[in-house]
Formats: sequence, C-alpha cells, structure tokens
Amino acid sequence: MSDLSPSNLRGAVDLSGLVNRANRPTPSPGAAPASAPASGLVFDSSDAEFQSVLELSARVPVVVEFIAPGLASALGPIVESYQGRLVLAVVDGSANPQLAQAFQVREVPAVAAVVGGRPVNLFLGIPSDAEVRQVFDELLQLAAENGVTGRVPTAEGEDAPDGAEAEPVEEPLPPHHQEAYDAIERGDYPAAIAAYRSALAENPRDQLAVAGLAQVSLLDRLSGAGVAEIRDAAAARPTDVDAQLAVADLDVSGGHLDDAFGRLLELFAQSAAPERDRIRARLLDYFEIAGGDDPRVVTARRSLATLLY
Repeated sequence: MSDLSPSNLRGAVDLSGLVNRANRPTPSPGAAPASAPASGLVFDSSDAEFQSVLELSARVPVVVEFIAPGLASALGPIVESYQGRLVLAVVDGSANPQLAQAFQVREVPAVAAVVGGRPVNLFLGIPSDAEVRQVFDELLQLAAENGVTGRVPTAEGEDAPDGAEAEPVEEPLPPHHQEAYDAIERGDYPAAIAAYRSALAENPRDQLAVAGLAQVSLLDRLSGAGVAEIRDAAAARPTDVDAQLAVADLDVSGGHLDDAFGRLLELFAQSAAPERDRIRARLLDYFEIAGGDDPRVVTARRSLATLLY
C-alpha cells in the first residue's frame, strides 16, 4: 500500500521543483515571495502554488491528496487529529496536470506526501482509517529520521499542544551545506557545486554532500536547456554519448529512473573504453541521487557490474 523508504529522501534538494524553478522567468524586483500555507492543517493546492508546499515540507510532513473535481477530501479529519504534526494539501488531479504527472498519478483518489521537498508514495484509493493511521505513523517516523519534526499551530493563533513547540529550533546545517543550500535557492548552481566539493574535501565520507553534489550538478547541466531540443537530439543521434547523457539527465529530473538507467546501460554496452568511463560516472551519480536502497538502483548496479566484468 505504501512506499515509505529513506531512499525517497536522498540528498538536499528536490530535483523536479528546482528544475522547474530554474526554467521559470525571474520574478520582477519587489515581487512578493510565495508564502507557505501554514495557517491551517488542510488547504487546497495547485500547480502554481506547490512551491510553498515544498517549502513547508522542510518543517512538517505534507500529505498530498489527489481528488476528482467536485469531491471533498476524505483525509482531513484524520490529518487534523495529528494536531499539527501533519498537514494536508488537497489537489484536483484533473485541474493540475503538472502535479499529477510529477507524482505519477494515473487515477484518483491517490495519496502521496512530501518530506523535506522529496516525494513519498503512500497509497491509491482511501483504505480504512486504521490503515491510513498506520501509514501516517510510518510517515512521521520516516520524517523524524530525516530531521523533519516540526509542528504547525492547530488553528490560527493557537499554540501547539502542551509539551510541543510550534516552531522547534532546527539544528543548523554544516557551513558548506548551508552555503550550497543558499546558492541553490538563488539559482547559483556553480557556487553550490563548489560548496559541496569543499565539504567533501574536508570529509570525503560526507554522503549527503556526495548526493547533493550529484543532484546540483544535474541541475547545472539542465539549467536553461530546452526539453524538446534535448529529446530531438537524442532521437536523432542514438549513439551520440553527449546527446544520450543529456536526455538521461532529463529522465532522472522527472523521476524516470528506469528509462535513464536502461538508456545508459545499453549505450555503455555499445561504447568504447573512453566513453564507457563517462557513462559509468554518470550512472554512479544517478545511483547517489536515487539512493542505494532504491530497487531500480540495485537492478541497474547489478547490470553495470555484469557489463564491467
């Protein structure tokens, strides 16, 4: 029913959200920034407003319920019973195709979540209350393991329950990670790459820096790129390593890991030694982005090992 795995939360940034942001026009000076919809526990969201949901998910897990037009949310009362430890974003799946595609929603109702900007699949349909609560409890445990332990007020102006902080003080990021995060926020991917490399120079075993570097490097490669041009070039030049690496980047940014892995593994088998090194390095970056526990990574890693030896 659910897909609650730490591999869903690898790295420091959400790829699809940042790629979309990088290719949007820069706001005019003085424009008001998007605000997180934290005034209530249940709220509507849309393609245009979802950036605020991503920002809110850094503090508290956000359940995302996709519904059909005209239907009401079925999960509101259950989410509200968690007293601010969860919030619920309700999305009309047919009216918001970008979100439906991003979460790979093919039928409604469907329920996912966002934790720290990263998507987590939960379930299709609406199971029993007991089953929903079990999944939400697992979601809170996963969020805690990834440092997302905030709580929003249960009503405007109301404090969190006794013994809980409405806005807990988060442990600061290590300096180089904070530099990278700040650079990503302003769209300066080269500066973020430099910050992660500095973190790795100090601690080569910093796995979050490894994953973050792989992700922001992908973002830098895709920045300003045209989707149609990339796909047209890949279709026209199936053995061109540069063209195939570019379209594989595009696949990974959209969550289509199987397509990217299959494409590069086939290309690896057909390529000579110098190009094989480039393809292998890119595959290893993708493994870091997705996380070693992802079953797609396990399968692709095994296939790569077979081709190598």
